[in-house]
Amino acid sequence: MRRWWAHRPRQAPPAESAANAGHGAPDHGRPVGRRVVLGLLGAGTLGIVTGTRAQNAATSLLAPIELRDPTGLTSLLPLGDTFRFYSVTGSVPFRDAATYRLAIGGLVDHPTTLTLADLRALPQTELVRDFQCVTGWRVPQVHWSGVRLSTILDRAGVRPTGRALRLTSFDGTYTESLTLEEARLPDVLVALKMLGSDVTHDHGGPVRLYVAPMYGYKSVKWLSGIEVTDTVIPGYWEHRGYDVDGFVGQSNGRKFDERT
Repeated sequence: MRRWWAHRPRQAPPAESAANAGHGAPDHGRPVGRRVVLGLLGAGTLGIVTGTRAQNAATSLLAPIELRDPTGLTSLLPLGDTFRFYSVTGSVPFRDAATYRLAIGGLVDHPTTLTLADLRALPQTELVRDFQCVTGWRVPQVHWSGVRLSTILDRAGVRPTGRALRLTSFDGTYTESLTLEEARLPDVLVALKMLGSDVTHDHGGPVRLYVAPMYGYKSVKWLSGIEVTDTVIPGYWEHRGYDVDGFVGQSNGRKFDERT
């Protein structure tokens, strides 16, 4: 199993990933203690010995625990090329086709709010790209589908003073940033589908951001707001030491200037 590692601050892993497909709502109980997590770290070595099937089973078992792990230690488990469960809040409200809304505002000529049906009616783009977490794990060749972020920005009409985006999540806490140049890259999607089906709640659905050339913490889950600003406003993990321009670098087996 290949792994790529990146330098990062010494802190719990960012709320950057989606969750494994097929899981329901996260467990909203009290946080898991350090003793439990350390025990699971020992058990997690089973995946090294017995291979992919055991790793996938361990991923399913640990999903709700990772959401409530204050130590970040579960991110060290050898779970293979699968998505990990991270959340900065531990629980997130559900939105469906009837209740989901995406607000576009700030320095635009046409502030608007889009429903899921509105997004589905816009031109769709399909991509097959890796998802790379800054903590080291990677899911290769993920199928994504959605609306290019540039399409939404063009419809809203970015004003000349617009330089960046502030992106928000309906978890009520998570934020991220992109420069306008980054946001207009052709492989930056407001994603409606991944892995061949609608984006699930655990994956950040019904709508999430996917920024292909950047680390996963830039790909906001549970996307609820796009605000055009005149300067970059650092996001949740950027305030905690992560790079504002989070392009995947050479330490992760990709060229620094790779953008597509």
